[in-house]
Amino acid sequence: MNNNLIKNIEFSTVLNMESLVEYGEGKVISRTLSQGKASSVTLFAFDKDEEISSHSSSGDAMVHILDGEAQITVGDEIFNVKKGEVIVMPSGVPHALLATEKFKMLLIVIFKQD
Repeated sequence: MNNNLIKNIEFSTVLNMESLVEYGEGKVISRTLSQGKASSVTLFAFDKDEEISSHSSSGDAMVHILDGEAQITVGDEIFNVKKGEVIVMPSGVPHALLATEKFKMLLIVIFKQD
């Protein structure tokens, strides 16, 4: 039985995070690396003009842009976030993402534990 908490990625190997998810024409591609009650870690690749519409999460969500650029709305504020930059979207606040060009991101969500 596999007891690893991280999945879909090689262990004990140096990897380039950006290369672990590929672009798809007209698509949003995702690769889940970890999913649990306390947190989730997912890689995404968005083709230009693809989006995730406004929604809120029960956890704080941190986006690290690995490639390209995205327009990220948090509440009523709009941010243009580029490769190498990070933004945190607080729990309970509506947020949305739009690929102003192709972009890849690492999404980490931390959920409150009672």
